[in-house]
This record gives sequence, structure tokens and C-alpha cells, in this order.
Amino acid sequence: MSNANQSQSNNTVGLQYMGFLELVLFSTMTSMPCCVFLLINGTMLFTLRSKIVFRETSRYILLFNLLFADTVQMTLGQLLFILNAFRIRLTYPVCGVFTMLACFTNTIPPLTLVVMSLERLVAVCYPLRHSTIVTIRNTAVAIIVVWGFSSLNIFTQVILLLDFKFEDLESLTMKDNCVRESMRLGSMSALYDNVYVYFLFVSAGVAILCSYISVTIAARSASTDKASARKGRNTLLLHMVQLGLSLSSTIHTPLHLALSKVLDKKIFVRIQIVLYVCVIIFPSCLSSLIYGIRDQTIRPILIYNFCCQIRLTYPLCGVFTMLASLINVISPLTLVVMSLERYVAVCYPLRHSTIVTISNTDKQWRSLWFGALVH
Repeated sequence: MSNANQSQSNNTVGLQYMGFLELVLFSTMTSMPCCVFLLINGTMLFTLRSKIVFRETSRYILLFNLLFADTVQMTLGQLLFILNAFRIRLTYPVCGVFTMLACFTNTIPPLTLVVMSLERLVAVCYPLRHSTIVTIRNTAVAIIVVWGFSSLNIFTQVILLLDFKFEDLESLTMKDNCVRESMRLGSMSALYDNVYVYFLFVSAGVAILCSYISVTIAARSASTDKASARKGRNTLLLHMVQLGLSLSSTIHTPLHLALSKVLDKKIFVRIQIVLYVCVIIFPSCLSSLIYGIRDQTIRPILIYNFCCQIRLTYPLCGVFTMLASLINVISPLTLVVMSLERYVAVCYPLRHSTIVTISNTDKQWRSLWFGALVH
């Protein structure tokens, strides 16, 4: 009985260790596209501050605000993903700072999209008054209102968290992963968060939809510039798509929890990575791709700056290339070792505890990395 318990214990530890190697692989696979998207967003942000025409045009100022929030949100998402992947438990205050900042940056994009839609509405429906309504000062006021409304939401959530009796906890260290749902420590906090999210996205969707309808009606008028109206209508459609993708990021965690209960662990891990890249990372980079490709003013400057960054970061690109090559070598070798471990567990169960030990696993791990580096 003692040998059986020891064998089961060693088997569990071995599987957890192999799981760690797999987590390293998957975390690297998600970090690489995130770094690429951060490079694109960073180049776009630099482009929007490089020319005076961008710094003094309202829609480019709003675009900079949108991209800045998306970039911070992408960075926070990747940081929390790595922390949760390696099962690093944070304290409630630290997790609260991360989740509140993530909620803050998650609120800014839909509100900014509403302001950008209203700016397109004024440009198409009231072209003669556009220069007097959409000014640099009014744009700054709109951005301050967006950030103020987002800050008010965070302030309300902090007040609701203060009602929770943290002194009743055995330790401030969290037992679960640091996700948004983990900080809903009371029924009132969870209810407020759900109501706020529904109200925010429904209101933003109605505002953008009304703007689209108004632009469509104006396009049929003989006094309206047809090309400008068509371009404005297409832009509003893209804003609706962006809003939908922003909304999809709010359902990532509930969907993640639901799938974890019904799917096999290995299948769930692969689906989790696909969901994370498609729902969290990609939407945060979509604005740069949309405006960088569509806007005739931004496109040539963006391409020039991006090419310059690639030349300046050529050594860094070499590091990423070597890292990708390293991963390609380690992946099949790790699968071979994991298969051999399962073979020993099934065919030689009595000798499994003496063959698959922490010491042997550590030697295999070091051999894998040494062989990959030599390659």
C-alpha cells in the first residue's frame, strides 16, 4: 500500500513537472504574437505623435487614445495570462490593482468608439459646422469625460470591495487565479459589475447604430458628399465590429470557466490558447491594422516607421528567431519524453516510482534544453 501511494505521488509530481514544460511552451507561443502586436501598436502610437497633422486633428487624437488603452490592456492581459499559467498566486491587493487597471482600460475603448462615431456623424451630416464643433479643445474635453467616467466606475468598485471583511480571511494570498471574477467578493459587487458592463455596451451599440442610420439617411440627400458619406458609413461599420470584439473580451473568463468543466484538460489548454489569442490579443491590435491600412495619410508614414523599427531591432528579431527555433526543437523532444513516461507507467507500474523520479525528470529537462541549445 505504501509503495502504491508512493508510485501515485511520484506519478502526479512527474505529470505536474511535464505540465510545467508544456506551460513554458504555450506561454512562449502566446508571448510571441503579443510582442509582435505590441510592436505594431507601439509603431502606430509613435506615428500618431510624429507629425503635427496627427497631433492637431481630432480623429487622430481620439485614435491615439483608443490605441493607448488597447496597448495597456494587451500588456496587462499577457501579464495576467503568464501569472495564471504558472499558477503564481497573488495577494488580494495586488490582484485588485491589476484587475481594476484592466477594467479601467477595458471601459475606455467602447466610450472612445462612441466619440469617434459622433465625430464622423458631424463630419458627414454637418460638414459646414464640423470645424466649429469638433475642435482640439472639445476633443480634449471628450477624452477627459471618457477617462473620468472610467475612473468613476473603478472608484465605485473599490467602495464595494471595502465592504468585504478581509480580516476574516486566513491569508491575503489568493487560492485561485487572479481574474476579474475573483475580485467579485460580494453579491453587490458582482451585480454592479454585470449591470455596468451591459449598460456600457448596450449604450455604446445604440449610439453607434444611431450614428450609422443618420449617416445612411444623409447619404441619400442630394446636398451630401456621396464619397464622404460612404466612407463615414464604412467607418461606423468598423466601429460596430470593434465594439463587438471589445464585448467578446468580457465573456472570455466566463467562457473559460464553462469550458474547463466540460472538456478534457489537454483539449481545454489548446482551446484556451486559441480563445486568448483571438479574443484578447487580436482585438487589441485590430485598430492599428484597420486605420494603418485604410487611412491614406497614416499608411505611408506607418510603413516607413515600421520598416525603420525593424532595422533598428534587427538583433532583437534575431533573438526571437533563435527562440522560435529552440521551441521547434524542444516541442517534439518533450512529447517523446512524455510518451516514454506514460509507457513506463502502463507497462512497468511497479518500477515506475524508481524510474520516473524528480531527479531523472530534472536530468531529462536539462538534457532537452542542452540538446536544443547545441542544435
